[in-house]
Amino acid sequence: MPAAPRSKPLKRPTQARSKFTVQAIYDAFVRIWRAQGWEGVTTRAVALETGIAVGTFYDYFPDKEALLSGYVRHCVEALLARLDADVIAPSDIDWRERTQRLVRLTCDTRIDGLPAFDHEMLMLEHRVAEPKHHRRVYDELLARWTQAFAACRDLQPPPSPDTVQALLTAAWGGRRYRLLVQPDDAASDAWVAEMEAMVMARLLAAR
Repeated sequence: MPAAPRSKPLKRPTQARSKFTVQAIYDAFVRIWRAQGWEGVTTRAVALETGIAVGTFYDYFPDKEALLSGYVRHCVEALLARLDADVIAPSDIDWRERTQRLVRLTCDTRIDGLPAFDHEMLMLEHRVAEPKHHRRVYDELLARWTQAFAACRDLQPPPSPDTVQALLTAAWGGRRYRLLVQPDDAASDAWVAEMEAMVMARLLAAR
């Protein structure tokens, strides 16, 4: 039997008003999830927490699985935007600083200004994410990592495509596995620092 179609957001916000509404929905979703867990997340509860009519909620999301799907994509897009702004775009940082920012943003799940995504959310990701979605995210991240190292004009020789892909796989795969096993914050800080050191060592070894 074919797999049941996954629920998806009905539309993407394009106007400032609709973007504000959807962001408010996401914020309410996270607050309820953290206080009551997935079972506490209902369309009515999120609408009431947001301060909108239930009908307005349904304009964007047909059910809470669609809300989860939209939120997961929102987390990815926010990360990609930070990589663009903080790692790829700056012209006044050297390759070491650019690389440290790249690794920290990719690995650290507690970056200020990025949407919350934790163990419980990862455990339900299978409800909304298909293999093609994971592949899309990986390809988007690989493109950002490739662009980031292309911006390191003071790093010679630049890392090969195989090296970039291997480093991204280690960083992104490690981040997701650590969300699975739920290490404490101190261990997470140490792991991110070790990932930074590992990537830097690999780049320096090729010089």
